[in-house]
Amino acid sequence: MKEIEERIENLKLLKNEIESIKQASLILIEAFKNNNKILFCGNGGSASDSNHLACEFISRFKKDRESLPAISLCANNSVITAIANDFSFDYVFKRQIEGLGKKNDVLFAISTSAKSKNVIEAIKQAKKQKMKVILLTGKDKTNLNVNCEINVPNYKTEQIQEMHIVIGHIICKNVENNF
Repeated sequence: MKEIEERIENLKLLKNEIESIKQASLILIEAFKNNNKILFCGNGGSASDSNHLACEFISRFKKDRESLPAISLCANNSVITAIANDFSFDYVFKRQIEGLGKKNDVLFAISTSAKSKNVIEAIKQAKKQKMKVILLTGKDKTNLNVNCEINVPNYKTEQIQEMHIVIGHIICKNVENNF
């Protein structure tokens, strides 16, 4: 079946991102060990992935351990709609980072295209506040100023999103093994 073969090929191609996945894991481990937090953001399916991955750190992934501070900036509908109404949807993550982000916290941005204005604004704000930034995206490398970029070698949104959650779970396991 063609769809399954495509997914198998996507997983094989993720080997090219092993070093970036390790780097992202180390950034998160360092942040957690230094009492910093992770802020996740994304739109649509990437918003759901943001919620999912924040949950894995707050609750648990595979083993019982201390709760690790992670927040999905996609989870508070009242905040999102207030910012979108009062300012612009382009600022729904930026404004939250202004209020919640601190130096050496980590923004974990998820975007299949890396072209979403609100994600780009979030990255700019995080860098302004001296936060570290991990970007999980699709095939094309970006020129965004991030500490770690992980690219899924595909242009199909649904397949990029499928690989994003695989990568997210690998990172969760790597981090959890240190706590």
